[in-house]
Amino acid sequence: MTKQETIQCAVFGASGYSGVELLWLLHNHPNFSLAYAFGSSAREAEPISALYPQLQGRCDVLLQAWHSDLLPQLAQQVRVAFLALPHEASAELAPLLVAQGIVVFDLSGAFRLKNPAVHQEAYGFAQPKLSQTVPYGLAEFSQLNGHEPLIAVPGCYPTAAALAIRPIRQLLSDNCVPIVNAVSGVSGAGRKAQPHTSFCEVSLQAYGVASHRHQPEIAQAVGRDVLFVPHLGNFMRGILATIYLQLKDEVRASAIEDSYAACYADQPLVRMVQKPPSIQQVAGTPFCDIYYKQHQQQLIICVAIDNLLKGAAAQALQLANQYFSLPSTTGLLQVGAVL
Repeated sequence: MTKQETIQCAVFGASGYSGVELLWLLHNHPNFSLAYAFGSSAREAEPISALYPQLQGRCDVLLQAWHSDLLPQLAQQVRVAFLALPHEASAELAPLLVAQGIVVFDLSGAFRLKNPAVHQEAYGFAQPKLSQTVPYGLAEFSQLNGHEPLIAVPGCYPTAAALAIRPIRQLLSDNCVPIVNAVSGVSGAGRKAQPHTSFCEVSLQAYGVASHRHQPEIAQAVGRDVLFVPHLGNFMRGILATIYLQLKDEVRASAIEDSYAACYADQPLVRMVQKPPSIQQVAGTPFCDIYYKQHQQQLIICVAIDNLLKGAAAQALQLANQYFSLPSTTGLLQVGAVL
């Protein structure tokens, strides 16, 4: 694939934090071309730099209002759509785009959960019924073949937890219920102003204890029930999770090391590190950093990702790279973050 054979793309929800990061990555990608960036239908068209002045002179993409009468025009010009929209909005729009032959990478939770009843309980609306199964795109564990019409991009917390746990789940005791204790920056709550997520109002607080909608997604991704406690921290971006696990009897350190090595030897965006990672070392990058320490039959894992990149925009693009048989890191290592 050459630069002249670029794939035309559209981003929906481009005015939000994950959306603008995706817009910026696509703008700089050698094989994708950003044809459209859509915001709310209530907004007038304006350059993206009107919302994000740091892009002035670097990206002149026009942020347009989306109206459904644009669908035929979009279908003629765009091959791929990325949806960084609220869950119900994606549930409504994605099938329409798929019906027009557009490949959809959906960053919402509309299609992540396999069980419709669990989805209803987690998100409060019925999951659309589609004719094809929607693959769950945890990038390091996905094998897209380039024919899937719709791909569900995992949530940020589930990405961190699943990348930490999945390589060693065969070493866990049968009755182990992983405990996932995770802290996220305020950007995870989105761009819309809300008092309880205002930077000046946020301290460090648990929320959604044993009831967060990402809990069933984590359980689905790792293949067993989990206890998940998210926290909101007074920093802008990133997730740091500490995970506690019970190992089978007589699991040796070499078995843990070998499991991670076998899983991630050819996965350049996952880094096994020698000391507990900090958010600072992953913020603004597409990497997931993992550290572990065994204490008798307990395993403690510390994992850090950027919630807007590896937990959203960068993973979506990593999956798109895979879909079109490009190296997984294409367009991800040379471009800094917007925020």
